[in-house]
Amino acid sequence: MSLTGISANRLELLQIAEAVAREKSIDKEIVIEAIEEAIQKGARSRYGAEHDIRVHIDPKTGETTIKRVITVVADDAVFGGGVDEEGNELPVEEPPGIMRLTDAKRREKAAAIGDTYEELLPPFEFGRVQTQMARQVVMGKVRDAERERQFEEYKDRVGEIVNGTVKRVEYGNVVVDLGRGEGIMRRDQSIPRENFNIGDRIRCYIYDVRREAKGPQILLSRAHGGFMAKLFAQEVPEVYDGVIEIRAVARDPGSRAKMAVISNDSSIDPVGACVGMRGSRVQAVVAELQGEKIDIIQWSQDEATFIVNALAPAEVSKVVMDEEDERVEVVVPDEQLSLAIGRRGQNVRLASQLTGWQIDIMTESQESERRQREFTERTALFQEALDVDEVIAQLLVTEGFATVEDVAYVDVSEVASIEGFDEDTGAEIQARAQEFLDKEAAELDGKRKALGVDDAILEIEGITLPMAVALGAGDVKTVEDLAGLVPDDLRGWFESKNGERVREPGILESYNLEPADAELLIMRARVVMGWVEAPPEPEVVEEELAEEPLEAAADAEPTEEHIAEAQAAGEAQDA
Repeated sequence: MSLTGISANRLELLQIAEAVAREKSIDKEIVIEAIEEAIQKGARSRYGAEHDIRVHIDPKTGETTIKRVITVVADDAVFGGGVDEEGNELPVEEPPGIMRLTDAKRREKAAAIGDTYEELLPPFEFGRVQTQMARQVVMGKVRDAERERQFEEYKDRVGEIVNGTVKRVEYGNVVVDLGRGEGIMRRDQSIPRENFNIGDRIRCYIYDVRREAKGPQILLSRAHGGFMAKLFAQEVPEVYDGVIEIRAVARDPGSRAKMAVISNDSSIDPVGACVGMRGSRVQAVVAELQGEKIDIIQWSQDEATFIVNALAPAEVSKVVMDEEDERVEVVVPDEQLSLAIGRRGQNVRLASQLTGWQIDIMTESQESERRQREFTERTALFQEALDVDEVIAQLLVTEGFATVEDVAYVDVSEVASIEGFDEDTGAEIQARAQEFLDKEAAELDGKRKALGVDDAILEIEGITLPMAVALGAGDVKTVEDLAGLVPDDLRGWFESKNGERVREPGILESYNLEPADAELLIMRARVVMGWVEAPPEPEVVEEELAEEPLEAAADAEPTEEHIAEAQAAGEAQDA
């Protein structure tokens, strides 16, 4: 695009604007505004930067008007100055095109602050430097408008499959021409062993669109789980219509995938519909994904059933779930172990991704050995702690008691109800359990005192007596010592030594604290020390308080405000 002068043919100027707008798919008005700004910069270069020069191009006729605008300001008006956020003084700069009131009155007696005067300027020819500057201004504006158009067009298309042409390949990253935009598929988002050449047609999934300084980044993928889900939507009408829902997808791109589906119509089999007649539908998706094997399973609201389905084709004998840690222990027949784990752990890894649970696999023989070992260990524990014979200890273990605390703090009727026991036997066993725990606590407290751990440590919520002993062994003896720690000091951390990643144990390593729990213990110590303020208690709506049962209100712990009110009432009564 060239601007030789504003005296050029008016129609030619409009034709240039229309051609650029059509080529870049942007509004013609944006191109005209860019040309106006370019001419304005050229005019200021020609007539002087101290002038406020404005340019207008009529979008219908192409007629160009250049005028100088003068604004009347007060004699003592100051522009700029002050200080910035860092405290640096800002320079006083007088904006272009202003005239002080005194000078304006010499020109026109009726002049007032805020008045503006406009003067038409004659056309001029662009020099070489001005032409180059104008070209840069116009192309910069057009480029910015094109980027904004791309972002607005593609930001709402996240989650769609698009077709494009490979424009170039850079270090494994594929740049794709989408027609009205340009996307990039990074190496980790492509299917392994899949190579593309310039000019190849390609189908990709838009998983993100970001606004960046160099323009919008349209991020494409063929390894994303959403890509496979959208391919099934194209191949399976029931998925497209919403009769069948794809609830979860887990992929090992180019190798294997698992997909969980559910039908909203009881008469339609979701797995069969996705597979198709003789596998026609699933094979179309497999072909697009370079032979990736796909396991389609039935999604279930019951977590245990869903996990069993996800581990297919392996058979599952037993599932033990730990909902607190979102961990599940799966028992399979001995001959099914390799099938459940899969090659290089692929089957169990994909099942874990699909369900969101951490899955531990063990065989029936391994589980039997572990249960026998636990039974023997617990029996020995009860024999020693409760001073009972092996038969009684085995009865306690068989009834589900795992620790001495379980025996000591349950209702005595639960112990007495064991076959062969009576109330006297239950009370005696429970008394022995409590005596053992008291003795153990006394020993631990003695260790704590011998280590020099302050009593105040035990007053921090969440710190138990065994923890206090462990803290003392780690040279944490006061609340101040605890407040000065960081979570890694309690939990442990990794360090690199001689090129190897080595685990450094924490003071409370054996307690398997979560990061949030470790941080909470330290924050409570800091609150006690007065280093930080205690977080505010959550507000309770009065209506909710009124609906609470009286028993709950009676059990509530009194606040300082309640205590103060009670003391005041007592003093008044005494008076």
